[in-house]
Amino acid sequence: MVGVIRWAPCPRVRCGAPPAAAFAHVRGGPLRPEICGIAFICDVPGGAEVHVEVAGLPPYRPAGDGRPPVGPHGFHLHEFGDCAVGDPAEPFKAAGEHWNPGGRLHGDHAGDFPVLFSNDGYACMTFFTNRFRTADAIGKAIIVHENPDDYRTQPAGASGKRLACGIVRPARWFC
Repeated sequence: MVGVIRWAPCPRVRCGAPPAAAFAHVRGGPLRPEICGIAFICDVPGGAEVHVEVAGLPPYRPAGDGRPPVGPHGFHLHEFGDCAVGDPAEPFKAAGEHWNPGGRLHGDHAGDFPVLFSNDGYACMTFFTNRFRTADAIGKAIIVHENPDDYRTQPAGASGKRLACGIVRPARWFC
């Protein structure tokens, strides 16, 4: 289903006010303009659920000849909601570093997400985090990187170039 973006709604609340929700339209930059996708963040008991769907990712290339692999793709929440391209060779630097409100070492940042595994350019993933609530993510940037995050290298996990960016905004729909 390359190029088709579907979304799965966040879990429904049986009573009371609907949970907070946010989204980010993820768009490729100059290094991979064909990337497009969407990420949803929704409050659930004990934290937040993140759902992402992205198409147009580059094909996997294993590491070799001194080159890092391409994919699986690092996927993070960055400090600033700024997707300005800036330098086309190093785009989206205005988004800052991984969001890390606790001042922890890399691999334990609130903005460290699981890597995206591409299937012929398409990735879809849903995960839970207890590191933040939806309101905390609003105004920050979602970034898709070229290389996998190793969750060890400081400060950013050797995730490589930033391929796509999206700003997290409040959603006007109910989960």
